[in-house]
Amino acid sequence: MSQDTFDLIVIGAGPGGYPAAIRGAQLGLKTACIEKEKVGGVCLNWGCIPTKALLKTAELAHKIRHADAFGLTVGALEIDYAKVVQRSRSVSERFERGVRGLFKKYNVTQVAGTARLAGDGKVEVTAADGSTTTLTAKHIVVATGARAKTFPGIEPDGERVVTYREAIVSMTRPERVTVLGAGAIGIEFAYFWNAMGSEVTVVEGQDQILPIEDHEISAAVKKSLEASGIRFHTGQKVRSVERNGDETVTTLEDGTALVSDQTLAALGITPNTENLGLEEMGVSLNRGFIAIDADCRTNVPGVFAVGDVTTRGGLAHTATAQAHICVERIAGKSVPDLDYTSIPGCTYCQPQVASVGMTEREAKASGQAYRIGRFPFMANGKAAGAGNDEGFVKVIIDERYGEILGAHIVGSEATEMIAEFVLARSSEATAEVLMHTVHAHPTHAEAMLEAVAQAYGVSVHI
Repeated sequence: MSQDTFDLIVIGAGPGGYPAAIRGAQLGLKTACIEKEKVGGVCLNWGCIPTKALLKTAELAHKIRHADAFGLTVGALEIDYAKVVQRSRSVSERFERGVRGLFKKYNVTQVAGTARLAGDGKVEVTAADGSTTTLTAKHIVVATGARAKTFPGIEPDGERVVTYREAIVSMTRPERVTVLGAGAIGIEFAYFWNAMGSEVTVVEGQDQILPIEDHEISAAVKKSLEASGIRFHTGQKVRSVERNGDETVTTLEDGTALVSDQTLAALGITPNTENLGLEEMGVSLNRGFIAIDADCRTNVPGVFAVGDVTTRGGLAHTATAQAHICVERIAGKSVPDLDYTSIPGCTYCQPQVASVGMTEREAKASGQAYRIGRFPFMANGKAAGAGNDEGFVKVIIDERYGEILGAHIVGSEATEMIAEFVLARSSEATAEVLMHTVHAHPTHAEAMLEAVAQAYGVSVHI
C-alpha cells in the first residue's frame, strides 16, 4: 500500500473520532485521522472537560462562602476570573497532548486539514496552506460532530452574543448575563457565572428547565438555583437578541426586555455535515444529521458515522460507545448493539443531575404498571456529614418484573452514582437484586438502595 492508502480513515478527532482511530490501530488496521482543529474535538477543548474544571471552581467558591457551617473562618472570597479560566484551558491542553501522544503510541497517522468525501473510498484533504492530498481507504468513519445552533434574530457576534465556544475561553466575567436555553449547557454556564458573582437570567421555551429530565428533578434544580439568585423565564420563547453598544437586549414573546452585558445562545446543536461531499455520494441525511444503523453504517457502502453528526448522537459518551462498536465490527469482531435507552444523561451544576431510562411521565404514557421509590439525601448519613444533603433519588420500577424503567438523581454526587443504575439496566438486574446488594456505609450510593426499598415499602430509614 502507498503512503496515502489506509484500511481506515476517520474524519474528526473528537470523542467519537479519536477512539475510533485508536481502536482501529489497536486492531491492526492502518489508520489515519483527519482533524482541522484540535484533537479531542469540542468535548475536550471547548466542552465537557474545560467546563468541569470551571464548575469545580464554582463548587469550591460556594463551599468557601459557607465555610462557617463547617466551623471554618475564612476571609472574603476573591476571584481571579482569568486564572479560573486559564486553569480550565491548561486541563484541556494537557488532555489534547495526551490524545496526540496516544496517536503516536498506536501509529495513527494524524492528518491536519479539512476533509471531503470524493467517492470510491477517497477523501480529499485541504491543508491550511491550500495544498491538497487524497487519501484512500476501504472504510471511512465520519465523526465531524456538531456546533451551536443559531436561529434568525439570534445571531452570535462572538463578543456580546456568544456560544459556548466563546464563553468557555473568555477571560472576562460578564456582570450581567442572559442564558438562552435551560438544557445542560445553559444550566451549567448559569450555575458557573452565578457562583463567580454574575447576575444571571435564564430563558427556556419549555415549561420546565432541563426539559428532558423528570419533572420532579427539574423542579428541585430550579428551586435550588433560584435560591442562589438565578432568575428564570420558562415557557417563553425569544423574539430577538440585539446588540446595543456594550450591552445586549433580549426581547421575549411577552415583550419583556432583558438587558445584559452578554447573551449566551445555548439552544441546541447543528451537525457539521456541510461541504463534506455527503449529498454528492447519496448519504442519507435527516435534518442534516447522518442516518446510521446499529453498526453505525450509512446507506452508502464503506461509509460509517458516529457521534453528534448522526441522528443517534448528542453525548460524548454515546459517540465513544458508537466508535468502539463501529470499528470492532469493521475489524470483524462480535460486540453487542448499543442500547440507546440505557445511556445516562448528566448535568454538572450543583446539585448535579443524572438520569437513565424513562421519566415518570414517559412511564405513565407507556401504559405499563409501575411503582416509584424516592429517598432524600437529608436522610443519608454520608451526605449530611459532607454538607451535601440537598436532593433525592427517584426510581421507577416495572410492577410485574421488577425492571428498573428509569432512575433519576439530583444531588452532589449524582453523575458518579448513576452508573449503578445504568449497569442494572444493561445487565437486566431487577430492582430486587439491587435492593439486596450490600452497599458500603456510609456512602451517598446507599440512597439508591433506599429508594428501591422505599418503592417496596421496606425502607427502615424513611
